[in-house]
Amino acid sequence: MLAVSERVPGYGRTPDQTIWHKPAPGHRCTGECDFHPIACSEEEGIVAPGPKQNVPIRLKKENEAWCTDCIALNANGKQPATQKPPR
Repeated sequence: MLAVSERVPGYGRTPDQTIWHKPAPGHRCTGECDFHPIACSEEEGIVAPGPKQNVPIRLKKENEAWCTDCIALNANGKQPATQKPPR
């Protein structure tokens, strides 16, 4: 699935986490974006994002996870009950 990454720092106590988000519908990335809207929130997004990437649903790397709301969107195509990305 096409996704953008969010880095969640562990602040030295735990390893940094990578959370994958589904991009918001209709967003076109030119490669020079400084913000990517995400599908699980109408207000939040990824600041200073990396490029969109094809990411498998079943992640194999350590310290990576899918945003649960984005996975729910992929499963049923509807907006999730929560509008805030996981923290």
